[in-house]
Amino acid sequence: METERRRLAAELCSYVSEDGSKLNMEILIPGVKKENIKLRLLEDTFTVSAPRDDIEYVATGSFCCPINRTAVNATYDNGLLRIEAPFKDLMEDAIDVTIH
Repeated sequence: METERRRLAAELCSYVSEDGSKLNMEILIPGVKKENIKLRLLEDTFTVSAPRDDIEYVATGSFCCPINRTAVNATYDNGLLRIEAPFKDLMEDAIDVTIH
């Protein structure tokens, strides 16, 4: 019988880049193998789970502004997951309206 993993909050630090163009997140999940990290994103929220032995690091949160999910860059090194998420251009889906 497999034992259930204890869930622990992953330590998270998030901040906006100095030029205001992207959100940076650093998530501390020591001892986890990169291939076991599951990161899921929507325009306004994220969830991460990262199992290790008998524990699973978890985190869920909301972004201050919508992000461009297709341009996100994530790297994992020495227990630290770094995520760079550019903010979405709020006018990206705008249409021109003919004025009569």
